[in-house]
Amino acid sequence: MTQILSSIDSQGLTALEARLKDDLDLLCYPSKSWIPQQEGVADVIIIGGGMCGMVAWLALKTGGIHNMRILDRAAKGYEGPWLGYARMETLRSPKFLTGPAHGHGSLTFQAWFRAQFGTEAWEELDKIPRTMWMDYLCWYREVLDIPIENGISVDHVEPEGELLRLTVSGADTETILTRKLIFATGRDGTGGPNIPDFIKDLPRHLWAHSADEIDFAALKDKRVAVIGVGASAVDNSAEALEHGAAEVRHLVRRKEMPTINKMMGIGSYGFTAGYAELPDEWRWRFMQYSFATQTPSPRGSTLRVSRHPNAYFHFNKVTTGIEQYGNGALIHFADGTSYETDFVILGTGFVIDPMARTEFGETASEILLWHDVYAPPVGEESDDLGRFPYLNSDFTFRERTPGKAPWLKNVYCFNYGASASLGKVSGDIPGISDGAAWLSRAVAASLYREDIQAHWQGMQDYDTPELLGDEWEPTQLQTEMRPKESQAV
Repeated sequence: MTQILSSIDSQGLTALEARLKDDLDLLCYPSKSWIPQQEGVADVIIIGGGMCGMVAWLALKTGGIHNMRILDRAAKGYEGPWLGYARMETLRSPKFLTGPAHGHGSLTFQAWFRAQFGTEAWEELDKIPRTMWMDYLCWYREVLDIPIENGISVDHVEPEGELLRLTVSGADTETILTRKLIFATGRDGTGGPNIPDFIKDLPRHLWAHSADEIDFAALKDKRVAVIGVGASAVDNSAEALEHGAAEVRHLVRRKEMPTINKMMGIGSYGFTAGYAELPDEWRWRFMQYSFATQTPSPRGSTLRVSRHPNAYFHFNKVTTGIEQYGNGALIHFADGTSYETDFVILGTGFVIDPMARTEFGETASEILLWHDVYAPPVGEESDDLGRFPYLNSDFTFRERTPGKAPWLKNVYCFNYGASASLGKVSGDIPGISDGAAWLSRAVAASLYREDIQAHWQGMQDYDTPELLGDEWEPTQLQTEMRPKESQAV
């Protein structure tokens, strides 16, 4: 293995790409197409051309599903959050994780990095720089020739018989017909930014959510208040400080800084494979505890803030309301105190809320949620967790009222919204390839069941002989006629 990597190190991406092609050829990639075609109908549409969408496409292609399209509203090279609202310097995930490689060593970030920069540079690398991760994903797209259609937004989904009709903008046609629809839409894929009620009275020019486009240069010499202390809050705080903010104050409702990533401590193949098989009470317990303890901001990201003398962390400051005060904002706290600032950044993360997804229209209210089926014990309540969709084991949505929206069985939630039901297999780097393999089997199984009559007919009609008749010579068996022996009664 060391010799192989050394060879790749010396020859660069050209050698790596040739090796990947050989590996795929040896594995008979892609598998033959096996689905009966319907004119003008895609078998699968994937919404999202980022990491989740691309590895889902690879898994489906590997399984012989060819009649599919992958759509992304962003411009080419800007899929996902990496060059948008993601503002961390490096990824949190360890550099050696295989991510979306789907079992191909030559498709890992490690192979890509070593091919260009060598083994020594790899050993010296601590965390993966965020923009470099996007460079890797762009290479992943190119080397696999993934036909992402950029600049296309899916605006609405509705049933049409056994099919789904998508209303789109930015495409050559206004609508697209498909049999299966996969939402590979990342962190906000089943909801949107979490905007607390306490901000409702503040004019929009005085605040932003961490997922917004923010003009950080305009915050030079300004007082900035950041609500929260999670990863996104800290990353935006650092950006403001590095652009010359006069001060940045983290206003944190918790009494102390979260320091331990509890989910990191139990990550394993067993958890990935077994979580979805657990009873509701255990799935809820794991996720609720993770929410309650909160994933801390990475050490490097936090130091990026605290190294500035004009950065402050204020704990046990529960924000109850914010109003305009002169040219800035006045923040009120539950302890009766207030604080004046020039600009507010909400580092409040994302909320899972299918009702916020306009693609579903009125049908969003028919998506079954966790709070519809499970009542947690005292001490384990969580409104946020209760809004997650309660999915089938194949990533599909369930209908709240039987018979009201049966077409939801053809819509797959392959994004962060699936984590409460199926675990961390559809959004985060560690388990994304496992999730894609799981998804592809589920989609293939469903398509095969639906076409069972055609496959049965195909079996009956198949008439390509393996034996041509010249492989043997028939002969007569020489026999004698003998009386049958009498048998005792």
